[in-house]
Amino acid sequence: MEFKDVVRNRYACKKYSSRKVEREKINAILEAGRLAPTARNLQEQHIYVLESEDALAKVDKLTICRYGAPTVLAVAFDRENVYTYPGGQRDSGIEDATIVATHLILAAADEGVDSCWVNRFDPELLKAELGLPEKEEILMLLDLGYAEEGVGPLPNHSSRKPLAETVTFI
Repeated sequence: MEFKDVVRNRYACKKYSSRKVEREKINAILEAGRLAPTARNLQEQHIYVLESEDALAKVDKLTICRYGAPTVLAVAFDRENVYTYPGGQRDSGIEDATIVATHLILAAADEGVDSCWVNRFDPELLKAELGLPEKEEILMLLDLGYAEEGVGPLPNHSSRKPLAETVTFI
């Protein structure tokens, strides 16, 4: 698929079929995340692939936004392995994990797999439920699966402001 088609057609899926995502597609999606750039190439991300009934039940306990997806990726990063920017006010953890997550989303679309970025959960509670290391911070969850038949983008999906309202050349 052409990149411009991937970014134009990808949408946040809100209802998934029970069809499992093939392992080779999950691996291709994960590889795209692995290749994402990070500050100083620290690669502080860690992706948890949640597929077991137990793991998905823990997700369901903390968010209503799994929408029946058979796979959920939890994108985390190691807070002890980030680059602190000059001035000491910010570090690379959240932005690097966001770049990784964006690569995962676009790779999923390229593989024909639907997805939804989920932030409606308490990351500390989920980290505790999953028994993740204390030094890690969960940025987001990414639902992965195949849309239920008849499901598509929300009606306002294609509504975008013109570039003149969001871009300024200086």
